[in-house]
Amino acid sequence: MIEDLSSTGLRKKRWRLALGSLDDPAEEPLSQKEVELDALLEKIYPHRREGGLQQDRRFSAKWFKDIREHFDKPMVQVIQKDLIDRLGLKRMLKDPEVVQDIEPDINLVSTILTLKDQLPPEALESARRLVKQLADDLTDRLRFNLINQISGRRSHGQRTLNPRFQEVDWDKTIRENLKYYQPSLQTIIPVKLFGMPRSRRSAKTLIILVDQSASMIESYIFACVISSILASIPSLQTHLIIFDTDVVDLTAELHDPVALLFKAQLGGGTDIQRALQYAAQMDHHGNETCLLLISDLYEGASPELLFGQVENLLSRNIRMINLLALDDSGTPDYDQEIAKKMSLLGVPSLACTPEKFPEMIAGFLNGEELRQV
Repeated sequence: MIEDLSSTGLRKKRWRLALGSLDDPAEEPLSQKEVELDALLEKIYPHRREGGLQQDRRFSAKWFKDIREHFDKPMVQVIQKDLIDRLGLKRMLKDPEVVQDIEPDINLVSTILTLKDQLPPEALESARRLVKQLADDLTDRLRFNLINQISGRRSHGQRTLNPRFQEVDWDKTIRENLKYYQPSLQTIIPVKLFGMPRSRRSAKTLIILVDQSASMIESYIFACVISSILASIPSLQTHLIIFDTDVVDLTAELHDPVALLFKAQLGGGTDIQRALQYAAQMDHHGNETCLLLISDLYEGASPELLFGQVENLLSRNIRMINLLALDDSGTPDYDQEIAKKMSLLGVPSLACTPEKFPEMIAGFLNGEELRQV
């Protein structure tokens, strides 16, 4: 437990945090820090025992991050094991019929990836199936628009009536063919295809650096799926690097988003400058190189070292942006001072939802000016 609660004189407060208030007027009030700690523990050890964990209890990335900040590693492991038991996660994942009926969402998969090291082998196998199901769903949701944007921007000055698949203007094609709708087939027969030829892209190297701290778990999930899709585009040489205080190159596994997701070791420190140093030393194959840093910029190392690495990358003509959040909310919590300094160096910071990502990354690769947060 945190240091200021370990002394003998504060034993009553420790029992207060463990058992809840006794509604005793003589009870010594908690400090602000102790109130915050009490709220964290209340999520998993509710003071009123009769109901157990309520259905609407949500264990966010911030909750996991705060637990790791307040407790040492052995205690964090105890809390996580208790969380698995109280959520019934082991029991749920061991029941094939239950697993078959589960519709995995980003919150469930975030919890599974955070707690995966505490799951027994038989539960872990079911967990993998749920993670794969979500990864497949996200791929289906994002693939078409992502590839459509990256394959080349339309040349708006020209039109063609014999477009290749990548050049089809689907909006105009559907509008012009509505009169050919077939009620019996419940579809439109595209008698005429309309399109605009696309500009040809020269080969580019795209390096994606992903912060795997606990606060970035949802962004990490979307980043892995999106990186796997980008790796299928011939005009891009895509690299995926994840980091905390260590740097791990996952480029060889871009074909398997589930393997990427299970490589996460969430909850460590953050050393962004070390990840940037690794990227600077990579072989860029002579291509134009673009670097996408996905991080909330809460740097654990010296900010000056971080800014030095940014300047080093920019001096090598490597274009760079920082994505503060890549999740369904698109609302970042980030280090504003570091973001401001990076902007002054020429590295904009943005946040977006996965649906907005294809347009954003296409604009970045095309050298367009992007709107900062």
